[in-house]
Amino acid sequence: MRRNDHDVTDSVRTTDPDQVGAEVLRLHRLLYRAPSPILERAFRDIGALYRGEHPDYYPCDTAYHDIQHILDVTLAMARLLDGYERGRQEGEPRLEPDLFALGVLAALFHDFGYLRRRHDRRHRYGAEYTLTHVSRGAAFLRAYLRKAGLGHLAGVASTLVHFTGYERPTETIRVSDTLLRRVGHMLGTADIIAQMSDRCYLEKCRDRLFPEFVLGSLAGRKLVRRRQLPFFASGDELVVKTPGFYANASKRLDFQLARAYEYAARHFGGENLYLEAMQKNIRHAERVARETEPARKLRRQPPRTLKPDVEPYPADLVPIARG
Repeated sequence: MRRNDHDVTDSVRTTDPDQVGAEVLRLHRLLYRAPSPILERAFRDIGALYRGEHPDYYPCDTAYHDIQHILDVTLAMARLLDGYERGRQEGEPRLEPDLFALGVLAALFHDFGYLRRRHDRRHRYGAEYTLTHVSRGAAFLRAYLRKAGLGHLAGVASTLVHFTGYERPTETIRVSDTLLRRVGHMLGTADIIAQMSDRCYLEKCRDRLFPEFVLGSLAGRKLVRRRQLPFFASGDELVVKTPGFYANASKRLDFQLARAYEYAARHFGGENLYLEAMQKNIRHAERVARETEPARKLRRQPPRTLKPDVEPYPADLVPIARG
């Protein structure tokens, strides 16, 4: 049985930057026959940042968008990049090592905007940045790439992270290079397939994502750039609506993100373990939706990755939001 803190293959612990980094670097070596000091450093940096060891940032306090989510997305992204390069068709451009690094770094830092600066006196919790976290993460990534010696990709990297969010509709994201746009498709795809294939996805939606939505002003209708965001009255309702989210996510994967998930099947040699795990979660969500007491069917315990003294939201937040 797959463990709650492991990836879809049950071989990589997705709460551990060292384990995920080792697997990503292994794929890099197999493709390019060379190490990647930039990526080695990045995995050390992301662990330190999320643990609060950076002088400018508090530790991560978002229980859903935590280090496990980041590492799961990054591992999925590396596998998509690997699948693209290994299955590249005649006439398709080669994925150079710096573009592999770009994709991995964009995945590592795509949700960095949830971390609060230590001088932040306006926000008490990272989830309050829900509606702007992509832009904040893009700014950090741009600066990080310049320091890492990938300044020529810093601008496009800050654009690609918007494939993971809803601040910009996908069709308005301007990337002129065909391969770079494909990397963006892979990034947006990795973000969806990693979280929806998580073994504890439904429990996380109910107990962790809903409180983040409350803090981020998504537990109710809100217009963002003339788009109506959904209404969620409770964590249980979020779970019940999951099959509908899956239907919309599938359309996004097929059309806006141009079926980039197919590269995962190439990576795995035929099976698409991410889609299989997603579909299993959705079937479970449909069973839960038919229950009069949904909580009885959702008993898995996701790993806690936040520091012991860090709380993701006020103790009275969710009861107030549900009332």
